[in-house]
Amino acid sequence: MSAGAPLRTVEEQLGDVLAAVRPLPTARVALAEATGATLREPVRAALDIPVFDNSAMDGFAVRFADVAHAGPAAPVILRVVADLPAGTADDPPLAAGEAARIMTGSPVPSDADAIVPFEDTAGGLSDSLQTATVQRAPRSVGAFVRRAGDDLRSGDVVLEAGVMLGPLQVAAATAAGRTHAVVSARPRVAVVSTGSELAPAGTPLRRGQIPESNGVLLAGLAAAAGADVIAQVCVDDEGGALRDAVAGLLAASVDAVIFSGGVSAGAFEVVRTELAAAMTFSRVAMQPGKPQGFGTLPTPAGVALLFGLPGNPVSAAVSFEVFVRPALLAMQGRRVTQRPRLTLPAATSWRTPEGRRQYLPAVIDTAGDHWSVRPATAGGSGSHLAGGLGLARALAVVPADVAEVHEGDPVMVHLLEGWDA
Repeated sequence: MSAGAPLRTVEEQLGDVLAAVRPLPTARVALAEATGATLREPVRAALDIPVFDNSAMDGFAVRFADVAHAGPAAPVILRVVADLPAGTADDPPLAAGEAARIMTGSPVPSDADAIVPFEDTAGGLSDSLQTATVQRAPRSVGAFVRRAGDDLRSGDVVLEAGVMLGPLQVAAATAAGRTHAVVSARPRVAVVSTGSELAPAGTPLRRGQIPESNGVLLAGLAAAAGADVIAQVCVDDEGGALRDAVAGLLAASVDAVIFSGGVSAGAFEVVRTELAAAMTFSRVAMQPGKPQGFGTLPTPAGVALLFGLPGNPVSAAVSFEVFVRPALLAMQGRRVTQRPRLTLPAATSWRTPEGRRQYLPAVIDTAGDHWSVRPATAGGSGSHLAGGLGLARALAVVPADVAEVHEGDPVMVHLLEGWDA
């Protein structure tokens, strides 16, 4: 990484990363165990939704012709000949002038073509086993009848490949009669924090030491992106510990190793020194996160992606969002690898770095009718402001040609997990 080399664009760096991604293997798993996994084959309905014509209301299944002219001044009295709770298999015949008491979700008799809710009868539920006095006509044939297949037909695609299976998706597939799905394996990821100044969290600090927080940060972000974090290692700047850690991780066939620290232009940049043959170290036109490293190394099962991120916590977090997260999602076959985006007015003014795209940890103000965005901390976008990460719910992304954001200016916002918490 030459100090005089031109800065790469974010798109150039991300393009190199995504070009190295290879899809992970797939497996057919039970839906009950698939939450959080990425679907790799479409899920098609095995049955109709709804499965059968059923009642949308508690009331009476009727022949529309019998009650089409019912009203308060001219009620229609029907004889109740059946009682249909949810789950019944009965299909009672209905002659002219007859009705069946029916509960929500119960199969509609073949002879009925409308439902009269209890609210539209004189006696309601309390007088419903012998006769039904209809005081308001259904609006049309099919009133309050949920038709079989109204939602999906057998064979229809319920879920497209490339979506994450959350609780709603698993429920939809289950309702469509499916019990299993073909999903991606989870990326096996290791996190390696570098720096002789790092001390385990909670231990007494001597002068020059700081708590090691990047390991927790990056492991959590990787897990949220669907990865299995199989190792979280902290090494000094001497080199030997890093070499040993990398050798062990490659032997374990990790899919990605995420390094924090050791990638800049200083005298003790251990990742850049030890992995110069495997990684390319670049300066990217972004702030924070200008120094970046990326490369690959073979493993017994394939190839591991190597991500060299800056050591400052905000830089590490932003770099993960911009480069690592899209790669982990692409490995799993995710259709969308970018965060949801909004354009919001700035709630205040702030300066931006010259010639570099800014990724500012931000807060979205949702009070009142008009949302806005502001920096997460009063200190702005300093890459060392680890405390401000706890407040951030989004990244405000400002183009490189903008020197200053003024209050009220439109700002592109990338929403992070828990943005509305």
